[in-house]
This record gives sequence, C-alpha cells and structure tokens, in this order.
Amino acid sequence: MRLFRKMLPYYIVTVLLAVLVSAAASQSVTAFSVLTASAERDPKPTVIVDPGHGGEDGGAVSPSGLRESGLNLEIGLRTRDLLRFLGLRVGMTRDRDVSIHSPEAKTISEKKVSDLKNRVLLVNGTEDAILVSIHQNMFSEPKYRGAQLFYARTAGSRELAERLQSVFDTELDPSNHRLAKESEEIYLLSRIRCPGVLVECGFLSNPEEERLLRTEAYQKKLAAAISAALTVQLAERYSE
Repeated sequence: MRLFRKMLPYYIVTVLLAVLVSAAASQSVTAFSVLTASAERDPKPTVIVDPGHGGEDGGAVSPSGLRESGLNLEIGLRTRDLLRFLGLRVGMTRDRDVSIHSPEAKTISEKKVSDLKNRVLLVNGTEDAILVSIHQNMFSEPKYRGAQLFYARTAGSRELAERLQSVFDTELDPSNHRLAKESEEIYLLSRIRCPGVLVECGFLSNPEEERLLRTEAYQKKLAAAISAALTVQLAERYSE
C-alpha cells in the first residue's frame, strides 16, 4: 500500500500526459476531479507562468536562427491554457513578444535589468503564488541535450523541481539523467518569496532537440508535462 501511494502521482502524470496531448484534451473534465476537488474547498494558489526574455531581448538564438523568447512564449501559452483547463488560477508575466521593462529604461542593458525587477515585483505581489519560469538552454558544444530544472531556496521549490525533472526525464526523454539543482545565481529565483522553479526545456544548440522544440506536438508535450506535475503537486498539497 505504501508503494502504491508513493507511485500514484506518477501514474496520474502518465494519464494526464496521454489525455492532454491527444484530441485537444476533450471536454470530459471528470477525469481530473480527483486532482482539483480538494482545491475547490480552499483558496487556490496562482501559478505564474513566466516566458523568459521578450521584445528586444530575444534570449539565446539557435544556429538556425530560432529565438528563445518566441519559443518560451509558445510553450508558456500552451501551459497556461492547460492549467486553466484543469481548473487552476494562472497568471503570466507576458502573453506576447514584449519586454516588461519600465518606461524610464532606455538602453538594452537598462531594459533587461528593469524587466527582471518587474518580474520579481509581479511574482512577490501575487498572493499564494507559484512561479514556473520557462527558458531554453544553449552551450558551445552541440552534443548536449535534455531538460534541466532549477529551483529557488523557498519552501516547496525543491519538491516541485524534482517532480518536474522526474516527469521530463521519464515521460519525454528517458536518456536524460539530469537532476534538479538549486540556484542562487538566477536573479529571479534568488529574489522571489514563493515556491519557484526555472525550466530549461532543452538545448537550442543541439540540432536534433532544436528541431523537436520547433514542433507544435513537442511543445504540447512540454506544456502537458509541466501541467501534470504541477497539478499532482497541488493535489498532494491540498490533501494533507
């Protein structure tokens, strides 16, 4: 029985991935009631989906010219829609290709700094927030691939990151053996006061993974993996 309880969240994740990726996740929401019913009795947290970069700040650029900022936004919007479908309250730091810097920022450097500070203000100004920041990785050697999770030092961050990393490794890329890592160097994660993770979905420097990341089908799988892990994490939180 103890083993079943331990493995149950991963069975649910697998089911969610299969359902969410297929047929636009049909209107039969009863399959997810076990995950959301307990949350209905309590104030729901707000999941803040943060597509990294935006506007003049395109982030990393693949050898073929794919900009990270646009890809982050595509995955972020798909994640937002799935989480809302599952009954969760969701906000976004941006929902189009813009920087969210303050008007007084003029240079590109000033805009980047202002943008990051405003993201921190938005997250910390949201009651009972959970941050999921979406990014892409880049390295000088093209052989590296696979998703990587980073987490803040705040309570609940490590547990969420480890679950997300496990789902990515198990459901999307079994050859990926990366472990979730704490990060004090990532500006956003070091300054938020709520649970928060940063998802590096893949390497734009790896030609095969870049081709995958471009496809609508793989973007949906990424969004489904994030949504499934978050939903299970919150279901456990409200069942305690």
